[in-house]
Amino acid sequence: MELTPAAAATVDGVRLRRLLGDPGLDWLVDRARRRLERGQPLTGPVSLSAPDADQRAAAERLLGRVPGTGRSVSVRLDAVDGLLRRSGISPEGLAAAVVALTGPVELLGPARAEEQRAWQQAYAPLDALADEVPALQSWAGRLRSDGLVRRLAGTPTAAADLLGRAATALRALPAQPPVSLPAFSSQLLGSAHALDDGTPLSTLTLSGVRALTGFPDGSGAQWRREAWASAGLLRDALSSTVLTLNLPGTPALDWMADAGEPAVLTLRQLTRYPPRSAPPTVRICENPAVLAAAADSYGADCAPLVCLQGQPSAAAVALLRHLHTHGSSLRYHGDFDWGGLRIAAALLSRVPWSSWRYTTADYRAAVRTLPSGPLLTGARSDAPWDPDLPGALADAGVRVEEEAVLNDLLSDLR
Repeated sequence: MELTPAAAATVDGVRLRRLLGDPGLDWLVDRARRRLERGQPLTGPVSLSAPDADQRAAAERLLGRVPGTGRSVSVRLDAVDGLLRRSGISPEGLAAAVVALTGPVELLGPARAEEQRAWQQAYAPLDALADEVPALQSWAGRLRSDGLVRRLAGTPTAAADLLGRAATALRALPAQPPVSLPAFSSQLLGSAHALDDGTPLSTLTLSGVRALTGFPDGSGAQWRREAWASAGLLRDALSSTVLTLNLPGTPALDWMADAGEPAVLTLRQLTRYPPRSAPPTVRICENPAVLAAAADSYGADCAPLVCLQGQPSAAAVALLRHLHTHGSSLRYHGDFDWGGLRIAAALLSRVPWSSWRYTTADYRAAVRTLPSGPLLTGARSDAPWDPDLPGALADAGVRVEEEAVLNDLLSDLR
């Protein structure tokens, strides 16, 4: 509902501007307009604190008397309404005069209610997606409350389109087998650039990808590349790699295993030519120093080993999922510090593994044998595979890096 210029058709514009068009009365007209927008009556007083000389003089001329000499000026809106009606300047009163001076007035209450209904309808594609993909239900709930969609889209109409396109993309994920991100965008969204960095659709869809795959927080181009790859969308299938030792299953891997040399596998290799065999047990470490020492110590006789080199890359996750699916038991070890626990938890959310000397008892044993380890720093992290481990770290306050327990790890790789 709105008050339109039709209500102001009988207003004498010239006389009205002389009466209420003075800049010294802008505050009065503004107060009256705000009351109209809220559906409030134009009655009772409105006051202006600390008026300047022009504002006092304008109020005096309007009322035909001195409004007072205090610290504020007060004007009764019903008095102005009556003046406008009696003078014939605005037979319909102050409301019509405000419309004539400032334009149509939309009532905020009904307008806001209508906008809210429009936003509710805009989220319909998101609700349907959450019903179809239970893993996205929590994410969908967050989107409704965190304002991301409103910031990206701006209007309910744009939001409905944005959410509809994001839902189309997310329904097709994870992509099996992995595909090029531009090709995926072109086929499903009508443009190879629809999911380019910086677009609202890319931001929203990548947020959904992370909810779908459990990919950890991060930033930067490499992180975004790995996040897309976690759902099978490849921006660059060569930059994501994983380091392995004595992992057979392809002619190239067999040759490297026979030589006892580490191999670097790209995501492209793993998606096109994954290993054809899966060892009964595959151990996983966090740091390349462990794998290098294993290769130096045992060469071709070393047990199969995979190294994350920090946060699990898309290539590492693809390899470990493949091995797990084909029967390998995965055993993990990492640094005993908050960053190491976060890396381990991130991997566990995406690939099942059991501990390889990576429990509370192992940590306490290592601390007892170390003369003096580096101090534990940073923000605390959970350890879903061993809930007591964070407390043990906090109590001891010491980091135990993989290199410090290297001999123990190597003894398991013979």
